[in-house]
Amino acid sequence: MQGELSHGLRRLATEGNRIVDTWTNRPVLLRGVNRSGLEYSEPNDAGFASSARITQEEIAFLVREWNCSILRIPFNQDLALRGRAGHSAESYLRDLDRVIAWASAAGTYTLLDLQWIQADRPYGPDRQFVPPLPDPETPQLWAMLARRYHEEPAALFDLFNEPHRRLDEDPHPLHSADGGTYPDWDRNVTMDEWQPWASLLIDIIRSEHPDALLFVSGTDWGYDLSGFSLTRPNLVYSTHVYPVHGNDWERAFGRIARTAPVFAAEWGLPKNEFDWGRELLAYFNQLKIGWCAWSWSDDPRLAHNHAATPYGELARQALLDREVGPARPRDG
Repeated sequence: MQGELSHGLRRLATEGNRIVDTWTNRPVLLRGVNRSGLEYSEPNDAGFASSARITQEEIAFLVREWNCSILRIPFNQDLALRGRAGHSAESYLRDLDRVIAWASAAGTYTLLDLQWIQADRPYGPDRQFVPPLPDPETPQLWAMLARRYHEEPAALFDLFNEPHRRLDEDPHPLHSADGGTYPDWDRNVTMDEWQPWASLLIDIIRSEHPDALLFVSGTDWGYDLSGFSLTRPNLVYSTHVYPVHGNDWERAFGRIARTAPVFAAEWGLPKNEFDWGRELLAYFNQLKIGWCAWSWSDDPRLAHNHAATPYGELARQALLDREVGPARPRDG
């Protein structure tokens, strides 16, 4: 069975170190962009998805002109569970439904990324809203979304954006996967803290949606996948790569990509370091790692008014490279 949001896009799974089309078992290389906005925008009933102003026309443009086969959509746990500003949680969830349906109608998968937990609670200076670990409501969130999208192959799940050390200015406790909290002085987030959370969220989703394709970020703001040992089916390790991390890519994610599926859910050039970006794209191609560039709508921006920035043009040309370009498997 397939739900009405997926428009015939076929279910994806993992085989060895590749994502594959479950009908043909052929590898599928997913590449696209992050379309941020839903993580900080309340619902809106004006014909587009929330006040982030995501439209069907914009998504069709990204597929047609940028050759995206996946769109990563950051979202907000608090809004998905409670709504905001007089809008219900169901109204926010309908915005997610719209994006999934519009993307699949254009031939593109949607990666739902748990980017923010709270709508009004920063986790550091300068209104830094990306939390270091999940909180006690995160399992409830993913159980609800797994039920909602159980029959939707077009909807893929990115469990938690960027596990990272708790910032000195962050007043909120770190929650452990067993329901407790860590001592205030213990601010580190390593695999010891993150992997139990990842295992719990995987189990929660699998109980509702056994076939879901799940993406699991590393530590150090998503970058570092070394030390992961999650032997689960249909699991993709997800890295975030920026110049601030340097170029020890082999240690952080290249080694594991030789035996397990790896996807770069974020990469970007905030300092216009084009040589670094070209080297990174070549490394992705070498290992057949799919990716989503950050971001269509937030800094570092890929485009302004649909016109590519210099960084955006680098990403767009890589997306248009048909030789290593993505497949869009459909029923029929």
